[in-house]
Amino acid sequence: MRANTVIMIVLAGVFGVLAVVLANIWLANQRGAMARTEDIQRDTVVVAAVALKFGDTLSADKLREVAWPAGAVPSGAFKTTKELLTGDSKQALQAIGVNEPVLATKITGPGQRATLSAVLGEGMKAVSIRVNDVLGVAGFVFPGDRVDVLLTRTVRGDDGADKSFVDVLLQSMKVLAVDQVADESKDSPTVVKSVTLEASTRDAQKLTLAAGAGQLSLALRQAAASKGETTERVTLSDLTSETPADVAARQAELDRKAASEAEAAAERKRAEDKIAGLTQAVERVGSRLDELGKVKPAPVPMAQPVVKEVVKYVQAEPPARATIGVFRGVKLETYDVPRQP
Repeated sequence: MRANTVIMIVLAGVFGVLAVVLANIWLANQRGAMARTEDIQRDTVVVAAVALKFGDTLSADKLREVAWPAGAVPSGAFKTTKELLTGDSKQALQAIGVNEPVLATKITGPGQRATLSAVLGEGMKAVSIRVNDVLGVAGFVFPGDRVDVLLTRTVRGDDGADKSFVDVLLQSMKVLAVDQVADESKDSPTVVKSVTLEASTRDAQKLTLAAGAGQLSLALRQAAASKGETTERVTLSDLTSETPADVAARQAELDRKAASEAEAAAERKRAEDKIAGLTQAVERVGSRLDELGKVKPAPVPMAQPVVKEVVKYVQAEPPARATIGVFRGVKLETYDVPRQP
């Protein structure tokens, strides 16, 4: 037998023995782990045997008990189905998945019904706002989502011009219901007319006041983004990328045009007043001449001799200078010039 064959046989035997030793060590460790697991104290927890949604009534066929480490029992869990179903019938307040522990916070309490008021947090209120297919994020807002509420307003400025702007009114508001559906397991988008939000008393007041002050719209937040952020008011100038200096310059130009138009209007008013005064003076002279023409001469006594008088009309020599008026636009200007023969 050659030396290479002998060496290969020896190595194969060594590796085989090593594999057997390692296998025995692994099996011993597994038996030790199983023995330690059996020594852990166990308890039972009631879990959902089928998927439950908002408003489902709990019954024995929808629940089951499973083993659970005694030191890791969730707060509010029930140990037995009998304990959970004791008393009045209970209903689910939110979606509960299969094998998910049924906690007291997820079901109605004694005498409660599966209504929206049962899912409100301590001191919180439910407020509904009107939306449409656009303002409601095209129907992609579902119960349990978080949204920001935006308020769009148009106000009259000091210069009389309308100014529109958008403010972020409230942030990270929890959606309780869409229309009249509060089931968080709903996953198909629908066009809705109203959204109900969970809000504090002050936030509920803001929403109610804002509903009449402008137009409310929703912005859907990322599921994990629950913290607020710093926001700024957005105006029409932000849409055109104008700087505050550009806006101020344009406003100054508008103010100059308005002042020029006001000055021109005042000048036209003064010219009209002068023309009206001249018209009134001419009318007064005409009236005086009419009155003089109506005066009858005094009768001459017959006994007195008739004295014939010769009346000679002498044409008055015209003045050497004359005053003329010239309208330059809406302004009347007068000039004293020599009269031409």
